[in-house]
Amino acid sequence: MSELTIGYAAMLEQFHPSEAVALTETAERLGFSGCMAADHFAPWVPSQGQSAFVWNVLTAVGERTTGDLGPGVVCPSFRWHPAVVAQAAATLEAMYPGRTWLGVGAGEALNEHVLGGYWPEAGERSRRMFEAVDLINQLFQKSLEGKDSKFAGEFFTMETTRLWTMPETAPEILVATAGPINAKKTGRSADGIITVGAPAEKIEMLLGRFAEGAREVGKDPETMPKVLQLHLSWAETDEEALANAMTEWPNGGMKFGKADIRSPHDFAAMAQLVRPEDFEGRMVISSDPDVHLRHIQGLVDLGFDRVYLHNVGRNQERWLEVFGEQVVPRLHR
Repeated sequence: MSELTIGYAAMLEQFHPSEAVALTETAERLGFSGCMAADHFAPWVPSQGQSAFVWNVLTAVGERTTGDLGPGVVCPSFRWHPAVVAQAAATLEAMYPGRTWLGVGAGEALNEHVLGGYWPEAGERSRRMFEAVDLINQLFQKSLEGKDSKFAGEFFTMETTRLWTMPETAPEILVATAGPINAKKTGRSADGIITVGAPAEKIEMLLGRFAEGAREVGKDPETMPKVLQLHLSWAETDEEALANAMTEWPNGGMKFGKADIRSPHDFAAMAQLVRPEDFEGRMVISSDPDVHLRHIQGLVDLGFDRVYLHNVGRNQERWLEVFGEQVVPRLHR
């Protein structure tokens, strides 16, 4: 069983890329290890205000820190052909060997609709994602062997090629999912799983289905990475913590599927309907570090080996100081 990693989730939707890099440096200095950042083309709501290119930011983070680097989540399907994602991930690992992993997801219209193409239903998006994982795995393996390969699937075609810049070991591919069917497929097809904070019973179910899929193909789920991205709201007072959740991250209180919504302005309109009680079971909002500690430890106990924390407020440096002193050192597997 691997050791527990508590990392920093750099929200490129909220912070200028230079600030996100500096905050990740600060997080490492204060006891966090590693950085997870998603590939977004737009913020969730306009007030978040940013949406930097994830690969540039992680490269800068790699130069200034020593922990792991996770481009998670990237959609290798609409804006990016899987081969291009494979090249980007291989390059990052070649630059920072042993530190990177690749997180992939089925995509959201908020980011992927910008090319103006057809936006399929959820089932097709999932099939595209798993086919992309197959293509990337094949390209990684053949390139490590110094061989060309080609691919012809239901959704993707790749002509004969290889990745000419490859690390000694390909980065692990982790699939982001919050549903039981995809969790089981993830266990079969990927190296690990990513999910977000949810009630314990749902997470137990997801990890159980992931383990089932892994065992079906002869893999040991106990040795496979299990990543949790956890949104929370901490501030000096409960009132401020709630205000931060309501104003900075109202999407965290939206109890419906978001993958088909195309505009941050539409999200902002829907955010007007979010009430404080909508965050219950979805995000811990508290000024008490011990409340957060108990919640995070409870999720870690379900089997995660990597947890990336995101405090939704702009009070990042103060939060990093408090959690670096009172929460991170007390978490354990």
